[in-house]
Amino acid sequence: MKHLVKRKGHTEIFDDRKIYASVYAACLSLRMTQEEGELIAEMVTSEVADVVKDFHEVDAHTIHKHVVVSLNKFNPDAAYLYDTHKDIF
Repeated sequence: MKHLVKRKGHTEIFDDRKIYASVYAACLSLRMTQEEGELIAEMVTSEVADVVKDFHEVDAHTIHKHVVVSLNKFNPDAAYLYDTHKDIF
């Protein structure tokens, strides 16, 4: 079981569904179709999960950074929204 260290220092169990949901929300904010948003969210979630798979504990900043890098490959505008509105998603 992987643990996520949040910005304020507390930990919770890592849940990649939260990555998926926030990436999907960023995509829909750009008026992408649901299918486009789902596809991008799946690809980003998969890439980030692959990066952190060998860690027992990972911090939220590292996850955030990897999501932005991955999302930027698929849609720079969605990456910008995700990066600058991290408290919204």
